[in-house]
Amino acid sequence: QVQLVESGGGLVQAGGSLRLSCAASGSIFSIDAMGWYRQAPGNQRELVARITSGGSTKYADSVKGRFTITISRDNAKNTVYLQMNSLKPEDTAVYYCNAIIIPGGWGPYEYWGQGTQVTVSS
Repeated sequence: QVQLVESGGGLVQAGGSLRLSCAASGSIFSIDAMGWYRQAPGNQRELVARITSGGSTKYADSVKGRFTITISRDNAKNTVYLQMNSLKPEDTAVYYCNAIIIPGGWGPYEYWGQGTQVTVSS
């Protein structure tokens, strides 16, 4: 059984920073891409950023150009991070970790974390 466990969400004032972490555990043979999605009330879940096992990154247009949001990963720890600086109220959402994992030599399968709330007050 593979699990993704997120941490690091919370309440922060506009202009503040948060670092989200997501650790994959369980029966894991290899992990391909890992990423972060977010879903605000009344909106569809949308991509924030993704990173491959080789370190190639992709950012959503809504955050691209904001050099204050950075995705990274530690392959040795099966962990992906999302560093968010200079947060804005429109960044308020539930943030979900996503990973494409090959467990035990079969797959790959897509996994989701339980979500972590990020609230940015104005």
